Amino acid sequence: QVQLVESGGGLVQTGGSLRLSCAASASIAGFNVMAWYRQAPGKQRELVAEFSRLIVTYADSAKGRFTFSTDNSKNTAYLQMNNLTPEKTGVYFCHVRAGYKSILSSWGPGTQVTVSS
Repeated sequence: QVQLVESGGGLVQTGGSLRLSCAASASIAGFNVMAWYRQAPGKQRELVAEFSRLIVTYADSAKGRFTFSTDNSKNTAYLQMNNLTPEKTGVYFCHVRAGYKSILSSWGPGTQVTVSS
């Protein structure tokens, strides 16, 4: 089972930036999918950005503001978030899938992001 640990969350004002990190206990080069999800208060978890087969896909709400990147040497994925708004408040989770037909699935415990108005 891959262990994931997110960090970098916090309180930021509208228009501010944060960079989230997701450190994995295994080589991220072997993952089929790496993704960031957000769960706002009282809402379902939703996809923010997904990296698969060298392609990054963003949710419409993240396009132009968020950037997904990885550092294979550190087994870490990042989510750079710019021009944040209160609607981006929530717990951000890192998620990976690996193995044959992506049967292996892991989630991190999440990191809280709060954007004040």
